[in-house]
Formats: sequence, structure tokens, C-alpha cells
Amino acid sequence: MNPNETPANQLLYHGTKAKLQPGDLIQAGFHSNYGARKQAAYVYLSATLDAATWGAELAVGEGRGHIYLVEPTGPFEDDPNLTDKKFPGNPTKSYRTRHPLRVTGEVTEWQGHSPEQLHAMRTNLERLKQQGIEAIED
Repeated sequence: MNPNETPANQLLYHGTKAKLQPGDLIQAGFHSNYGARKQAAYVYLSATLDAATWGAELAVGEGRGHIYLVEPTGPFEDDPNLTDKKFPGNPTKSYRTRHPLRVTGEVTEWQGHSPEQLHAMRTNLERLKQQGIEAIED
């Protein structure tokens, strides 16, 4: 999907622990925020605040996560880590791209998941890790 094909007024988000400013670029090629932290071939974005919230909460690092409003600088595609394996049809509106995302702002008021939901997600991710399954596969 090309950036100009997104629906008008469609907000796109990226959740992370990194502190960024408007105009900063989020790029592939750095260590992933998830799994074994190998070099990331893609950057991830979502059209849902819930998916970005998971990204902000599950990213490695200390402190509260951040959710940024982003604009893609190139084409992006459905995230196969979710759409092909967990949620056919992409109801989470999760995407990935090899092109940078430009930070245009930050969502400062957002509700995190409950401690029970976070614990369940982390437990599931740890179980998958023990089975040799990475949270993100490039």
C-alpha cells in the first residue's frame, strides 16, 4: 500500500519506548524492540491505537511507552506476523515498511492495558520464546 492510498484523515501510529520528536525518522536497521533484538528489517505501524498501545507497552526499555503519530515515507504492507498468522483480514490494521516513518506528533493521553492483560500477553510471548518462536519474524 502506498502512503497516498491511505484513507483520508487516517491516523497512523507507532508504539515504542524511545523518546522522539516531531520530524524524527523511525527507520529499519536498528535492533528490534522485541524478541532476540536482532537487526530489524522493517518498521511497524498501525491504524489502531490499541495495536500501538501494545507496541508501547511491550517494547524493551525502562519507563512508560510512547505512542507517536507517524506518516510513512514509502509504501507499506500488511504485517504478516499478525495478519497471516493470527488475524486474517488484518482487523488490527497493522502494517510494516522498509521505509522510514516520520514522527508528526505524540498521543499523550492513552489508556494502557490492564495488568492482567499485560501479564497474559507477556506469559504467552515467553511461552512462544521457549518454543523457539520469535515475536516478530522478518
